[in-house]
Amino acid sequence: MGLEILAGRVIAPQFGSSIYTWGTIIGVFLAALSAGYYRGGKLAGRANDRRLVRLLLGTAGYVAIVVFAGELLVRSTVALPLPSRAASLPAVVLLFGPPTYLLGFISPYAAELSEKRGIGEASGHVYAVGTIGSIFGAFGTTYLLVPTFGIDAIAFLFGVLLVGTAALLTLPSPSRSSIVAVAFALVLLVAAFSTGYAGVSVDGRVVYETQTQYQELRVADMGDTRTLYLDGQRHSAMDKSAPNRHVFEYTRYFHMPYLFASDPDQIDRVLFVGGGGFTGPKRFAEEYNATVDVVEIDPEVISVAKGYFRVEESEQLNIHQGDGRQYLRDTETEYDLIVLDAYKKDKVPFHLTTEEFMELSSDRLSEDGMLMANLISAPSGPASQFYRAEYRTMDRVFPNVYSFPTSNANVVQNIELVATKNDTVVTEETLRERNERRDIGIDLSREIDSYRRDEDVGDAPVLRDDYAPVDSLLDPMVGQRYVIEQTNGTTASG
Repeated sequence: MGLEILAGRVIAPQFGSSIYTWGTIIGVFLAALSAGYYRGGKLAGRANDRRLVRLLLGTAGYVAIVVFAGELLVRSTVALPLPSRAASLPAVVLLFGPPTYLLGFISPYAAELSEKRGIGEASGHVYAVGTIGSIFGAFGTTYLLVPTFGIDAIAFLFGVLLVGTAALLTLPSPSRSSIVAVAFALVLLVAAFSTGYAGVSVDGRVVYETQTQYQELRVADMGDTRTLYLDGQRHSAMDKSAPNRHVFEYTRYFHMPYLFASDPDQIDRVLFVGGGGFTGPKRFAEEYNATVDVVEIDPEVISVAKGYFRVEESEQLNIHQGDGRQYLRDTETEYDLIVLDAYKKDKVPFHLTTEEFMELSSDRLSEDGMLMANLISAPSGPASQFYRAEYRTMDRVFPNVYSFPTSNANVVQNIELVATKNDTVVTEETLRERNERRDIGIDLSREIDSYRRDEDVGDAPVLRDDYAPVDSLLDPMVGQRYVIEQTNGTTASG
């Protein structure tokens, strides 16, 4: 059970943690165990301690492979042509099928080697012990290991337990070959873990990594770019030589409300829901004469932003730890601009997407206030279902809603929505004229090219607290390449 819970944390960064992912994990584990039970039962007549040792060491060896190359193996399966709901199946089979199959041998082998009298008593004893172990594994992994250690460290610990059990089985008279086998498996595990610990990653040199109560967090450097990964996906990036420069194209759009405002100097109070690497809040605090509040739910993200992304609180930049909706419900502050930039992997928490949340946001905005939402979706086609539903939901509350896809291609990408309380329509021509005339610290002429309004939302649902099928709306995006445009003209895959 511990390995099964670990599988969820390994697979989720690439494929999400939807019901389809967990259903796949459970199904694969059951299928692999069943196959192992069957094959192990067929061979149980030849069972002995030496064969059991080989099974345990073989499983530990495969765990070492998962520790060393798990991320590469997961990513290698993304492009396979499968329905989105089954996209995680190859990765789960590849990473966890073989070790689970080998573990399936242990129960029939242990029953055969048991000193209990009778088949029923022996099998009952083995399954009772195994179930107790699963209970400890489930609770221990969930409540102790995952909140305390990183995924690689937990897998390494599982591998060491397997090697330790194998070593105990060789006592009291271990053979030379068994000593060599145990030592080799242990060295393999240590080498795999040490390589990862030293910072070898497909995303650059890892400078910090931890498992928070909400997600897997990693900070990696590649050249002068420092990137924050949450559950394996690029969330924020910083140019170490120019900390306030926008690295990702979508963060430049955060300035767009300063062109929508009839008077940009009237944007005195700004709220960012979601902090990440604090790219927008840092730039706003430096660029504008506005007080910037940030509410971020994960305290570890706040700590990492301060320690690795040069974020400093001041009279102009205030950081609050907590849930964005709860903060808006409790605060009495009136904002001129709210920027919604809270998402986990590729989804906004559903309670920040609904009509009721939009109404709450509108209530906390000034008379001419604006809400800006950063979504991950496609602008058209099957993968656009969430975008169209959110557009329609915002359109129910705000007089005008505008959208700005950040990539020219029809792929899963960041799409920026701007909703205004002002009835006056701001045209693309007006934005261009204001961009030329106003000094807002950034030229948005290229970003204005993606201006869209009056979207055809079709039969997209209005998201409500009692009906917000975000998982099913995002389902067509599962396994698709997420493209993040960078400001140097390149693209990156999330």
